[in-house]
Amino acid sequence: MKRVIGLAMGAALVCTGAIASAQTDTATAPAPAAEPAAAPAAPAAPSGDEGDAPKAPNPFLPVPLGDGPWDYQTEKAKIHVEVVTKGLERPWGMAFLPNGDMLVTERPGRLRIVSKAGVLDPTPIAGLPEVYHVGIAGLMDVVLHPDFAKNRLIYLSYSKADPKDPKNTTLAVLRAKWDGSHQLSDVKEIFEADAWYGKEPVPAKCCGQGPVYGSYGGRMAFDTEGYLFIASGDRNYGEMVQKTDNHFGKILRLNDDGSVPDDNPYVGEKDWKPEIWTIGHRNPTGLTVDSEYGEIWSTEFGPRGGDELNRIKRGENYGWMDVTQGHHYDDTPAKFIKDEPGFVDPLAVWGPPSANPGNLTFYHGRKIPGWDGNLFIAMMNKSLLRLEFDSKGDPSGKQEALLEDLKQRLRDVRQGPDGNLYVLTDENAGVMLKITAGK
Repeated sequence: MKRVIGLAMGAALVCTGAIASAQTDTATAPAPAAEPAAAPAAPAAPSGDEGDAPKAPNPFLPVPLGDGPWDYQTEKAKIHVEVVTKGLERPWGMAFLPNGDMLVTERPGRLRIVSKAGVLDPTPIAGLPEVYHVGIAGLMDVVLHPDFAKNRLIYLSYSKADPKDPKNTTLAVLRAKWDGSHQLSDVKEIFEADAWYGKEPVPAKCCGQGPVYGSYGGRMAFDTEGYLFIASGDRNYGEMVQKTDNHFGKILRLNDDGSVPDDNPYVGEKDWKPEIWTIGHRNPTGLTVDSEYGEIWSTEFGPRGGDELNRIKRGENYGWMDVTQGHHYDDTPAKFIKDEPGFVDPLAVWGPPSANPGNLTFYHGRKIPGWDGNLFIAMMNKSLLRLEFDSKGDPSGKQEALLEDLKQRLRDVRQGPDGNLYVLTDENAGVMLKITAGK
């Protein structure tokens, strides 16, 4: 389906509860509720005469993934899903190399090579700086320079700690050369977010916001003109986001060397960080550039519900934390809901319960019938979401949840150079999956 761009935005698509599921050759489990940051303890065994009865399953505990493959009849096409490789620990991002191999980041701080044949190199690539890894902090995204085939430059986002105070952390991005070996060279930090947080005493916050080691954002993408976009999360300190003299809850635009483009919207403006492209974000964990239309799209975590899909436009304000369609964790009422002047409403909203969106990609191709022009989002509520678009270029309301029966948290999805979709599971026993057309 081709999208028409440049038209007025339609009303936001609001999804509460379960999303329509793809039909499989076996019964599909209902969409699970959003997974908490830490899994609760397994339920206690029944007492009395029922002491030998089987324990009730805990839906939040990880489910080991089998070897596959799996075949599905989806709404548009038959698809075939297979394991590319196992043995990854909390994989976060992936990038396809010109020869068909892949780079994959692991949140504990390792950069791995997966061959196009699906073989995981046992030796991580050395040369990374020290990565702060607590909770959901760690090594995050990896992207290639648009001219990687010639200059061999790669970019990595990660959380880092202040050496003088390990609790005080922020988001950083490095650039390095990689020649295909197990060693990076010319490693240089090109960006450090002015979003340091965690130093004690921690400021008082409203609304039951999360811990100081969360909500880094971390996704990156190069646009069609060669500019680097970086998503910087609110660090669970939403009071800072509407302030313009910091990088809390912002999407940023840089040159490939980390310098600031002269035509950024707030260059030269008093009390504005010149890197800022948009403001008002909570925890944007998805960022992509549509290769066909050049548009920038992002997903972000809301608080409790209110997860968002946004089309990112120059200089706009996306609302957090003055505007949200979710609920604060302690039930503090949101200041506004939607249609507030000066703020951009999301084009799709999920929850409650939360869908926990990860990265997203547009599928362009004919290898999988009916999917051309669709948007795919890796959801950490254990589904791969397919969205269709209307004639205005907005999400039409048609959604399909795929792969729910695998019961895996999904973190990243990309279209490979072979025209197929690749997915990373966000699990301690993480895997890479490949989706091709079924027979």
